[in-house]
Amino acid sequence: MAATEGADEPAATAAGDPRHVRNTCILAHVDHGKTTLADHLVASCGGGLLHPKLAGRIRFMDYLDEEQRRAITMKSAAVALRSRAGHRVSLIDSPGHIDFCSEVSSAARLSDSALILVDAVEGVHVQTHAALRQAFIERLRPCLVLNKIDRLITELSLTPADAYVRLHRIISDVNSIYSALRSHSYFSLLSALEDSPSTISSSSAEDLPEDFEDDDDNEDAFQPLKGNVVFACALDGWGFRPQQFGNLYARKIRVNPSAFLKGLWGPRYFDKKTGKVVGKKAIKSADPQPMFVEFVLSALWKMYELVLKDGGESQAVKKLIENFDLKIPELELNRDTKAVLQSVMSRWLPLADAVMDMVVECTPDPVAAQEVRVARLMPKREVTPEDAAGCSEVVEEAERVRRCVEACDVSADAPVVVYVSKMFAVPSKMLPLKGVDGELLNHHSSSESEECFMAFARVFSGVLHAGQKVFVLSPLYDPVKGDTVQKHVQEVELQYLYEMLGQGLKPVASVAAGNVVAIQGLGQHILKSATLSSTKNCWPFSSMMFQASPILKVAIEPSNPADLGALVKGLRLLNRADPFVEYTVSQRGEHVLAAAGEIHLERCIKDLEERFSKVKLVVSDPLVSFKETIEGEGASLVESLKNPQEFVERTTPNGRCTVRVQVLRLPNALTKVLEESEQLLGQIIDGKTAKRDGVLDPRLSQEDGDSAATLRQRMIDAIDSELDTISKQVDKEKLDRYRKTWLGHLDRIWSLSPWQVGPNVLLLPDSKLSGGTMTVQDGRQGFQIATNAGPLCDEPMWGLAFIVEPYIFADGSDAANHSDQYNVFSGQVITAVKEACRAAVLQNKPRLVEAMYFCELTTPTEQLGATYAVLGKRRARVLKEEMQEGTSLFTVHAYLPVTESIGFSNQLRSLTAGAVSALLVLSHWEAIPEDPFFVPKTQDELEEFGDGSSIGPNLAKKLMNSVRRRKGLHVEEKVVEHGTKQRTLAKKV
Repeated sequence: MAATEGADEPAATAAGDPRHVRNTCILAHVDHGKTTLADHLVASCGGGLLHPKLAGRIRFMDYLDEEQRRAITMKSAAVALRSRAGHRVSLIDSPGHIDFCSEVSSAARLSDSALILVDAVEGVHVQTHAALRQAFIERLRPCLVLNKIDRLITELSLTPADAYVRLHRIISDVNSIYSALRSHSYFSLLSALEDSPSTISSSSAEDLPEDFEDDDDNEDAFQPLKGNVVFACALDGWGFRPQQFGNLYARKIRVNPSAFLKGLWGPRYFDKKTGKVVGKKAIKSADPQPMFVEFVLSALWKMYELVLKDGGESQAVKKLIENFDLKIPELELNRDTKAVLQSVMSRWLPLADAVMDMVVECTPDPVAAQEVRVARLMPKREVTPEDAAGCSEVVEEAERVRRCVEACDVSADAPVVVYVSKMFAVPSKMLPLKGVDGELLNHHSSSESEECFMAFARVFSGVLHAGQKVFVLSPLYDPVKGDTVQKHVQEVELQYLYEMLGQGLKPVASVAAGNVVAIQGLGQHILKSATLSSTKNCWPFSSMMFQASPILKVAIEPSNPADLGALVKGLRLLNRADPFVEYTVSQRGEHVLAAAGEIHLERCIKDLEERFSKVKLVVSDPLVSFKETIEGEGASLVESLKNPQEFVERTTPNGRCTVRVQVLRLPNALTKVLEESEQLLGQIIDGKTAKRDGVLDPRLSQEDGDSAATLRQRMIDAIDSELDTISKQVDKEKLDRYRKTWLGHLDRIWSLSPWQVGPNVLLLPDSKLSGGTMTVQDGRQGFQIATNAGPLCDEPMWGLAFIVEPYIFADGSDAANHSDQYNVFSGQVITAVKEACRAAVLQNKPRLVEAMYFCELTTPTEQLGATYAVLGKRRARVLKEEMQEGTSLFTVHAYLPVTESIGFSNQLRSLTAGAVSALLVLSHWEAIPEDPFFVPKTQDELEEFGDGSSIGPNLAKKLMNSVRRRKGLHVEEKVVEHGTKQRTLAKKV
């Protein structure tokens, strides 16, 4: 596995100049050609890692067996390349499937730019949105590659003019998405478009950089004339930027190259009489064609037409080859037309040259990039005067470290700062045997003999050396707190450093700031990600943002109980090797594995059985998460003001405290804001912004981005947007009263749940009505316990507001001097609050809430019926269908319950003969309208359902009972005790 690159090739050492380094990653929708593009870049610039004839077919970066079998990328992999100008380029190929979005986040964190690939036929898809947003959040410089241009010619048979219209529309679509991100209106844009629902759920608007502005903020981000757009066909190995054709034609027709180039995109035309570039009004031709069509696309179409029609031996093709001064061996021109076409196009317009030139020109070097990205990577921390007074030297050194990261300092005295974005496992037998100077490497110190864990990292400051001692800082580490956070820091001696070459590893002695590196020796010290520093006085890097969250859970056990130890050991290794998987042990002792989706789960199980545990496993049915709420949304919430919910009372056993609880349903828009603002809420709750006696006070703290006031304004805007949607159904007077009521509730927020930052709120009681006081801790604990496990099936509550009114009786009786075991500020109050909250939910028409996937399907016309049949069986709700222009393919958007997604892809493939592909992205939570405890009560219900025996299957009750049964809770169901055949007294004659 040792690298094949020459040893004399300079590596990333202390002598390296970061200004000659470029770090980029490839982001795109699934099957848009990322790995094929990487193949050509490796073949051309990898120093012999891949033969050019194998590029586009071997999928060099997909070296896992499962990746080759499924033909999709499942992990991020890096490779070191060398451009024609001598720049060192670290290229990271990333997956396009939503199940592996954590790998995309890992790749983006270590890069300075992103190559966004878009299929010229399929256009912008759901993961294109995600790729652009990931690049924007991490402050990467985006570049665009329009791939599969050849399909416009061979499959769609478009004319050059029609192809230009399609390409122009795709670039406009991508620019509009990125412009919305820059204007912070991305989420409102997605929410407003019913036909293009929001596909990003796990992170929120506050994740977007507030102070990030491009130099040309009002201009389009992607402009072909600026050189950040490449038109390509990765499979055939050709691609170009307009500059190449501009220089070519400028020499032939003898015009000013810069003036001619300005006309090679947009409504610009070439006047052959005057030799000038003019607008449409100035051109006198009857049917003028834009210069991009006339000089670029027409030449491509002509080349394809001649080669595919006549082959390589025709005189017309040979004449074209001579005109473009191409040197193609005669033997290659005698092959089949497809091979001839690849030979001609790849020599005429080499893909690697166009993309690498764009990367070198448009990607900022680490010095310039880290100056912009440091606010995102290592945001400034607000230190209180009290803390700063006691540790001024620590704060001063931490700020010095931050300045070194901002400047990408490579000096000898600069502190070393490294960020590890993920850990990945490498079979020990694949590790290099010899070091930089030919010495034998000792890999036996690793506790895991068969798997060695490497850190996928980048040096942001200083020079990292093999064998150096560094401090491993977790995201929770705070240098100001000193000894109180010692568990979040540990000192480690590194073993070896490697330059990553796809699957290969090349040992290096040291790595300078700005370079990507693999580090051996951290397997026992880092679980997922961490910050490495040569000093303890360093702020850890901010956490990465993921597009989705692991929602698909299964319980795992070994077929042979004796293999339980091997399973637990393998689960721990998998938890370290996969940045997105979650491993927990349930209260019942089950080993629960959480994955992002079905494909991700299948890969995890396969890795457990074949690599980490090597035992046969028994996997349960998926354990899908639910949430609990009460009935009411939209106009019904406003109408509920007429009939307020009744209070539920609970009294402590000693009779000294009575708790009255009322539950309200939050508006859906407000619930969404609370779900999306977890990071902002965490800052507020942690005390970095305003707090007053446990109550969030938006009037305080104008520092730290004014987080509390920002959150309050978002909540007010959410209430207003909810009222706007129902304004036509409800009187204005009722709307005003409803708005006033909820604005008053916002001032009384006491706590949030679950886990302090969830979509449930605890409201302070009205002091005029409450008969006593209660400690902050007791009230919060009871509220947190109740909302973490609802009354239906012990699932978390969702979108609820609780008003708790305590009444404390201290009348001078003996109870006032009772022993501590009956102290009112004890577990009795917590239990009373918990039981009252759960009872209040049960009393107010509880509802089960299920997670929903946004489903995007691409299907041929003849399979549209079968696709709708599968969607119908799975309780999917179709949003829209539209035909892709110029093709016989339909794009269908739908919402699909997560509970129905198990086996969805397999059923879809089997019933459509593999012609339909689907992509599932976690979208939102949606309440099931059915009442799980429905029993006919009213006259109308009794007339329709009778005594209830004729009621059809209750979906909510079925799902509730399945969860209760799995958790070992009591399930009310009829059980046949004596199933013997009924006997009669009559005898048959």
